[in-house]
This record gives sequence, C-alpha cells and structure tokens, in this order.
Amino acid sequence: MGLYLNSDSILKKYTRLYKNEYFVDKSLIINQINKLIGSFDVYLCVTRPRRFGKTSLINMLGAYYSKADDSSQIFDTLKISQANGYREHLNKYNVISISFNEIPDNLKTYDQYINNITNQVKKEVISEFNLTDIEESDSLKRVLQKSKQQFIFLLDEWDYIFNNNLFEESQDKFLEFLRNLLKDESYVELCYMTGVLPIKKYSSGSALNMFDEFTFLKDRKFGEYFGFTEDEVLDLCEQNKYMDFKKLEEWYNGYTTARGIKIYNPRSVVKALKNDYCESYWTNTGAMDEVSQYLKYNVLEIRDDVIKMVSGQEIDIIIDEEFRAGQGTPKTKEEIYSAMIVLGFLSYNDGYLKIPNKELMIEFEKALRDKSFGYVSEIIENSRTMLKATVNKDTKTVEQILHDIHNSEIPILQYNDENSLSCVITLAYLSARDTYRVEREEKTGKGYADFTFHPRRKNDTAFIVELKKDEVPEVAINQIREKEYIQKFKAENEGKEVLAVAICYDSKKKEHHCKIEEI
Repeated sequence: MGLYLNSDSILKKYTRLYKNEYFVDKSLIINQINKLIGSFDVYLCVTRPRRFGKTSLINMLGAYYSKADDSSQIFDTLKISQANGYREHLNKYNVISISFNEIPDNLKTYDQYINNITNQVKKEVISEFNLTDIEESDSLKRVLQKSKQQFIFLLDEWDYIFNNNLFEESQDKFLEFLRNLLKDESYVELCYMTGVLPIKKYSSGSALNMFDEFTFLKDRKFGEYFGFTEDEVLDLCEQNKYMDFKKLEEWYNGYTTARGIKIYNPRSVVKALKNDYCESYWTNTGAMDEVSQYLKYNVLEIRDDVIKMVSGQEIDIIIDEEFRAGQGTPKTKEEIYSAMIVLGFLSYNDGYLKIPNKELMIEFEKALRDKSFGYVSEIIENSRTMLKATVNKDTKTVEQILHDIHNSEIPILQYNDENSLSCVITLAYLSARDTYRVEREEKTGKGYADFTFHPRRKNDTAFIVELKKDEVPEVAINQIREKEYIQKFKAENEGKEVLAVAICYDSKKKEHHCKIEEI
C-alpha cells in the first residue's frame, strides 16, 4: 500500500467519518459517477467553499473504488448498495489519490513541490506493477503509460497553491502539468478533482478544458451532496432530541443550490449538535479574516451594500462571472462579491445577494468595526452609548445620536429609501448584539415588531423598537401595546419590565423623535 496509489489510509479516514455520531449518508453520488467511468466524460471538477464536505466525499469515493481494501462492510449499509451496478464497481480499481495541500516545510520551490509528488507516485506504480523497462528520465505520464493499467484519479484541493498565493510565477506550469498528465490518456478511467476555486480560464479557453465543472453557483447535478439538506438537518435534530431545528436554521442555513435546494454548513451543524450549542464554528477555522480583507479592496463602492445586508436586506445584482484560480486580487464590486460567493461568505440566488446566516453575519458586523469603513466604524463605536441611553430612557441622547448618523457623509444613512431608517437603527444598536439577541420583523403578539431586543443576561432590560416615518411617537407606542408585541417577552423575562421604544422621523423638518415607556 502506498501513500498515493491504492492507499489504505483512505478507508481508515472514511471509517472514522462513518462512525461519527452525526454521520449523513451521501453515497448516492456514487451512482451518478459510476455512469461516467470509462466514458468520454471522465473529467469532473467540483468546487465548493471550505468545510462543505469535499474531502469527506473524496475519501468516500476512494474507499468505494480502491482495490486496497474490502469496504463492503460499510457500503453494504449505505444507500448506494441498493443501486444497479453497486457491486460491479466496489473495490475494483487502482486509485491514485493526491491532496495538493501537503507541502513539507523543506520544499521551497514549485519544482520541489511537484517533484515530491510525482517521484513518489512513480515509485509506487513501478513497485506495484513490477515494471522493469523504466528509464531514469521517464516522466510520471510515461510510467503510467508503460504500466498498461487504468486508474481512477482523486485530486483533492487542486487549487491549494492558487488559494494560498504560493509559487505564483509557476502556477501556469501547474495547470500544464495536470493537462499533460490527464488529458486524452487511456490510463484515465476517471478523474474526480475538487477544491474551492473554479479552474482558471484563458482568453482562448483553459489548459484544463477537458473538465466538466460543477461550481457553487452553477452545479445542477451534485448540489445536494455538498453540505446538509434541510431534511438531513431535521433528521439530525430528531436524533439529537435537544437541539432546536429553528436555531440551527438561523445560524447555519442560507445557501441554496442552483436547483433551489436549501443547504446548511455541515461542519458547523455537526459541531453545534455535539456541543448542544450554536456559535460560529466554521468561521473559527481561520478563513474569516478574508471577509475584512475583501471588503477593504473597494470600501467606498460596497459600503452601502454591506450596511444593507447587515440590516437583513438583499442586494439586487447580476453576478455573471465566477471568481477563479489565479485571477488575482478582485477590484470591482462584482469581482469582490463573486470571490466572496465562491468562498461561501455570501450567498447568491436568483439575482439576489445576501449574508446567508447568523454565523456569517457576526463576521460582517466585526468587519464594519474596522477603521477603513470610516464613519461607519465610529457609529458602531458609539453604539454602546445608544444602548445605555435607551435602557436609561434618555430620549434626548437617542435623538442626538440618530441626528448625527443621519448627517453623516454616508448616502444610505440619509434615508434615500424606505429601508434606510432600519439601516440606521441596525448600526446604532450594533454593539447590543454582544449581550442581546436582536431580531428584525419578529412575529410576536398580533403582528411583527420592527426590532426586538432579547437580553442574554438576566439583569439586562428587554426592549422593543418600533419605527415610524412622519408620525408622532405615540402612534408607535400604541401599536406596540395594541398588537401585544410584549407577549414573547413575558415568559423570557419573568414579569420584569419591557421597554417600548418609539423612534420616528419627520421628513419635512428632518428631525428624529423618541419616546420610551415601560410596559
């Protein structure tokens, strides 16, 4: 057994996943891939954001196809076992499995990096098939040809050097290496390749134009196999018996496949189920500093959009081109958004862009605090004063803070549309999210409250904010009372006071008025 050829480590990795308490069976994708083996369509490249199950799936494929071990004890229990051709392909192939993210510290150049892989694969192929007619100058391609064998290639993290800006002067050489190794070769029974970034294209096409690509935005074939579907998450909640599905939905939902299937971040869902607690698990893997970095590339052009999205709104925009490996630093608004969609930081469906869920919302809120966002970061810095003034019923301070925000140089905060006041309130109270669960348009009582602030700490004061334009504050206060918005707070707050906060804007006088009453 080798490191790359017919490695027994693949089955060991998949066995660990299979034994996981919250294992989800994605094996039916094998049925679709089996139909491609030995056909003209043997080159697949599937790209998804980090932590969406790409490596787990590639280990499943290796465990199923490889001759290295008998894996029937696992696959006989999975959905694929009921498909036609299941036995025909089980453990019948020579599998070459390469993860391109494995770079020993002593390898400093591209040539050292690629030679480290190719020399080891050559060595294993020569040994496995007792090849005696090998010349020292023979390339890996030539050795595979001389073996007179067929192989399934499983290439994980194909875009690693692009995604991490490594060997930039040699990245095109890497694409040529893959093309020369794989294209039109009879020894390729199947090549399944996966990564985060779609394949780099040139003006005349691509060095890897033999691949059928299935990307985050455009995959209509394999979408349900990457991430957890809503039905799968419901089943896991039933198994857990403690975790509320609605909470998981709030934190980790928000992605949609090209066919309209809702997809959840699988790593975060499993972590939440194991810990019986929702928090930002995926973003703690080290990738989320990219949120702030991408936003800084063009702060002025995208600032208003980000404020809207943090306020819960969607952005109407057409994204035609996907961000690809080797494309360089995104500069235009469309390029920045495309990159963030590919990386999973934003979701895009039917022409609308949004922050997908609470897990990502937290990161965008953090990003807005950066000084590069100018007066936005100052507003957020002052939001603690806004919270303190509200719970102390200091209406004059609340009115003055809103007046200052309205007079900022930021167009979206000058009430150019009906949602602008909500954007102002979102920023003005942003720091409250540290100690409150803040909901917008929450169903409560006989209607939907504009903003509700549910304290996480028992000594903090709950409050409801109702917004009105060209009305007096008493109208908003009466609406809170008459529609019984307080109903949801009664059980939560054990009879303690809840504040009704009315914030109104007079468009003629360009003034804010606030009224705060205990309920």
